[in-house]
Amino acid sequence: MSAAAHQPRIAVVGAGGLIGEALVAELQLRGLGGSRLHALDDLRDLGRVSADGSGQLAIGDVAAFDFSRVELAFFCARSSTAQRFAPAAAAHALVIDSSSAHRESAGVPLVVADVNPGALEAIGARGLVALPCSASVALATAVAPLAALAGLERVDVATYHAVSGSGRAAVDGLAAETAALLGGRSPRPRTFGTQIAFNVLPLVDALGGDGSSAEERRLASETRRVLGLPGLQINATAVRVPVFFGHGLAVHALLERTFDLAEVAAVLRRSNGIRLVESAVSVAPPTPAGSALAPDHVYVGRLRADASRDRSLNFWVVADNVRKCAAHNAVSVAQILVNRPQ
Repeated sequence: MSAAAHQPRIAVVGAGGLIGEALVAELQLRGLGGSRLHALDDLRDLGRVSADGSGQLAIGDVAAFDFSRVELAFFCARSSTAQRFAPAAAAHALVIDSSSAHRESAGVPLVVADVNPGALEAIGARGLVALPCSASVALATAVAPLAALAGLERVDVATYHAVSGSGRAAVDGLAAETAALLGGRSPRPRTFGTQIAFNVLPLVDALGGDGSSAEERRLASETRRVLGLPGLQINATAVRVPVFFGHGLAVHALLERTFDLAEVAAVLRRSNGIRLVESAVSVAPPTPAGSALAPDHVYVGRLRADASRDRSLNFWVVADNVRKCAAHNAVSVAQILVNRPQ
């Protein structure tokens, strides 16, 4: 969304959260915001957010806001807030919802800007668009070029979720637990109910009756929908690790047709939103601590053929869950909608 293009009046609901702050920063990076930006949230989260390099923007009450004042509204607040206010906002504006509130709603497209922008064609001058969870954005972005090249039969994935996926309290909690342990004190677990510092938790979100977690089910269903492959087999294990920002994914993909590894690398290099980190002794693979500091891409590394199974690939994926997978995707979707021919 260029500064030279029409600049819509914008509301950001959830502006004080991690994604909200990143979204406001992304809008500013693309030359938007300023006096045309309204920062909002529910009464529990009023405060201020950095509006630009020179000051703070007050966060207003979403319940008191008239969405006919804006043309574009981002929802990155609690799902309950989006459930309550996003449909009404969509009667007046283009609404892009990063929460889980409308991901499974009939008639609401689920979009990753780098993968399925064509899903936005049914949206008019106003309406509601849902965005997948960050892990789904990373996985769909990484495997979409493989599906186009040789078809996808099955994906096995283990995710390594950063704590920021659970919000600011989780980030603060990891910092506090780490400081306590390094100071020789017992940590006081907050967000996850058990210690996360120097630990690994093999469960993300609530456990279902079938033994899978809500995050694992979400990752499978959202990735299928974004790719337009309802029959794709996806087997996921979601793990929480003591990392502040940047999800990692170990991916094993079974393709429908034989492939040449050099051809796979070439298609990944030229794909939207992907940065391929070439495998070499002298080149370090992407990591959350490094790639989360340069969050414009989904990073793919450790690319190799699976010697144990025909038509199979193994690779490693890293993406900044807050900035690339959430904020950057949201603003990119908005860019497509606002800059399309009228």
